[in-house]
Amino acid sequence: MDEGTLRQTVADLVAPSRGILAADESTRTIKRRFDSIGVESTEENRRAYRSLLLTTPGVGEYICGVILFEETLGQTDGEGTPLPQVAADAGVVPGIKVDKGTVPLPGAPGDLVTEGLDGLAGRLEGYKEQGARFAKWREVYNITDDLPSALAISANAEVLARYARICQEADVVPIVEPEVLMDGGHTIERCAEVTEAVLHAVFAALDRHGVLLEGIVLKPNMVLPGSESGRKASPEEVANATLTVFRRSVPAAVPTINFLSGGQSAVESTENLHAINAASGEKPWALSFSYGRGLQAPALAAWGGKVENESAAQAAFHERARLNGLARDGQYEGEPEASAAG
Repeated sequence: MDEGTLRQTVADLVAPSRGILAADESTRTIKRRFDSIGVESTEENRRAYRSLLLTTPGVGEYICGVILFEETLGQTDGEGTPLPQVAADAGVVPGIKVDKGTVPLPGAPGDLVTEGLDGLAGRLEGYKEQGARFAKWREVYNITDDLPSALAISANAEVLARYARICQEADVVPIVEPEVLMDGGHTIERCAEVTEAVLHAVFAALDRHGVLLEGIVLKPNMVLPGSESGRKASPEEVANATLTVFRRSVPAAVPTINFLSGGQSAVESTENLHAINAASGEKPWALSFSYGRGLQAPALAAWGGKVENESAAQAAFHERARLNGLARDGQYEGEPEASAAG
């Protein structure tokens, strides 16, 4: 493990006004996104769309890293330049999603665990040769009155820690992503309770495996009421609940917390990120974003799969990134009505 390499990559991913673009949707997930705009999910359309994002003029002003899907790591832009190189040339660090998706956790009905550890070390060497400097692995937690189980909390923490250690042995920075899902009718208090338990377990496991905390990126959910609860928390409520949990459970040695948007609209995720950064009290970490839909939704709608719409889509993406950059600095002041509608 080369601590210097890990720390340098993290330093490149922690910068004022900048965050991480999650463009690592699986083939199944991006098909759903394309279906919503009436575009067929072919390899060429996926390449064209992701190339559009990475070739956006000024993308590096507000985006410092991009998580790519394995397919994208081997694709090129319209001029034949590999997309990881396109990103790097724009000042954006290329990364790679390395997990293989979730399966039911044996012995824990309703809980899930993520696969993909077998052969990970070998795959990382190949990804590094293609330009990847960091990786991402996501564990998900269903939330009800009874879920997640104690088994799920401990099993998923162990998998995240094993993944993180394998990455650091390869000098690849791991994004550690424990996501307590927004789906369901739970209260914000229940989300806080589960998120705190999950984070305590994750950091205990990272410690057992000797993971260098200064060499990771934490990508968690914000603390929110369930999407079916019938209640929407204000940005100030979200910020207070989120910061309370993270102050109790995330060591100060962690350099950056890059929140996922997790089912929030583009505007909601920006408002809540701003409130977290604008809140008073101790915040020993950078508090940034690693958004997928929260950054891409307006661009996807503007593009619609048409070449003639590429410039409009890039403008929408750049504007969304700019607004999140302001929120990351606690300087977001709202946005025009047209942008909010988008």
